[in-house]
Amino acid sequence: MSISSHHSIDTKSGTCLAVELSVTDYDEIHRLQLDMVAARYAGVLDRDVVFILEHNPVFTIGRHGNLDHLIVDRSTQEQKRIPVIRIERGGEITYHGPGQVVGYPIIDLKAARISVKAHMNALEEIMIRTAADFGVEAARNPINPGIWVDGRKLGSIGVAVRHGITFHGFALNVNLSLEPFSWINPCGLEGVRMTSLEKEKNAAVTVTAVRNRIWHHLAEVADLQIDFVALSSLPVSRSTRKTDDALANDETGKPTPQKMAEHIRQPANRPAGKPKWLRRRLPSGPAHEKVRNLIRTQGLHTVCEQAKCPNQFECFSQQTATFLILGDRCTRDCRFCNVPPGPDQPPDPDEPRRVAETARKMELKYVVITSVTRDDLPDGGAALFAETIRRVHRAIDDVRVEVLIPDFQGKADALKTVLAARPDVLNHNIETVARLYPIARPQAEYGRSLELLNRVSTHNPPIPSKSGLMLGLGESEAEIEECLRDIFDTGCHMLTLGQYLQPSRGHLPVARFVPPEEFDAWRNTALKMGFKHVASGPFVRSSYHAKDLYRESRKI
Repeated sequence: MSISSHHSIDTKSGTCLAVELSVTDYDEIHRLQLDMVAARYAGVLDRDVVFILEHNPVFTIGRHGNLDHLIVDRSTQEQKRIPVIRIERGGEITYHGPGQVVGYPIIDLKAARISVKAHMNALEEIMIRTAADFGVEAARNPINPGIWVDGRKLGSIGVAVRHGITFHGFALNVNLSLEPFSWINPCGLEGVRMTSLEKEKNAAVTVTAVRNRIWHHLAEVADLQIDFVALSSLPVSRSTRKTDDALANDETGKPTPQKMAEHIRQPANRPAGKPKWLRRRLPSGPAHEKVRNLIRTQGLHTVCEQAKCPNQFECFSQQTATFLILGDRCTRDCRFCNVPPGPDQPPDPDEPRRVAETARKMELKYVVITSVTRDDLPDGGAALFAETIRRVHRAIDDVRVEVLIPDFQGKADALKTVLAARPDVLNHNIETVARLYPIARPQAEYGRSLELLNRVSTHNPPIPSKSGLMLGLGESEAEIEECLRDIFDTGCHMLTLGQYLQPSRGHLPVARFVPPEEFDAWRNTALKMGFKHVASGPFVRSSYHAKDLYRESRKI
């Protein structure tokens, strides 16, 4: 019997909810898994869920695992700042870190009509097929779980079952540092050699590419349709979510290994709830619903909704919106952004017409257009940007168009295509300081974004450029000032500064809530530096009150 005939994860609908997360603390995803198991068991969640992510560095050990397999002394471990967490799954100690793709399927085995063994075989098969896509021939080991390449371990399996529902899952080494494995006996195996796809291939392999192939083979092996959703949209009732205290005990009433391991895990130093200056009443009314319904009936998307912008209610109520083109899924995995990854459709050639028609019906005189990043397209979507600009100009007399564009992977011709369509403002956000790019924007380059802004400023005829920066990700004052200077030196003189807000607990945490008076101070700093127009405040976003900033710039 074929593998796929054994593994229908959702027999009711043939679909499985899929959630892409970025680099996530282990304790956060552990709590989330337990939430999902409780919701699935209670019947509130009627479909299985699979999470794909990476972890911040962590050692995990199974419920009966032997800590003697941590072969470095405690002082060395503390110096490395890698916590050890004991959890419910079987097996011994292992390591997780950035560059390793981890999958956590929450599967109702009874509904799927499969055994635990068949489930584990399917997870191994998904990893084997993914490795083959990158030219690495991996296989099972008849004695030890996981997948292996000539005696070297490439991927690991660890599964727990509660109420007949699986959690925990698999880990496939892509391009992570293998050094931490030398500090343990991985999976309790003395002398075992660990490997990665990048090491076996002896060439660069990206996490994003591996994630995409894992989703493909998950659908193939399990014979299902993948339904990508944002973490915030999971249909879980609050009544099914347990408190931390309740989650600290298993169904027998005994403390879980999670609780037992707390003494060797340092709590994250993060700010408490939102401060008072980030709390405000949300406007409502017929204008808000009119805008939302018009956009949806036209089959369009807005960055306001996709990115969970805190200003969407205000903007919709004032009959403004920022159109999101090129689909609603992104090829990148920026760890601050709520737009889901994994575009599965080519661009819609009719989208420019619908954007223009919707903007006309909304009676807009200032239209802001942005997009997801489409690295899968030869021109990054530049031609569709240009066509949308032209369509809006034809549809509305005396309209102004601002575009917020991706970096087009540094392709100068793609940028020229957009500039040739004559937008009134070209915005490209730097987003964060140079040091945080590998953490927050791993597929972007700080220098490449500065070069784009420089090319806009030197374009003839001139088109005003604009850029923006988030605060609260852990940047220092010196780094902010250096970043502002770098932006200014490109010839960009329009600037926005706003507070980073974590879209979900699967995204980068807020390091600090910046008070309004500091935003005022940074505005003054930028103006003294030479910027002509600066919007700075906790709720400021790149397209927030964009028309007002443009009007201000025209007064000069």
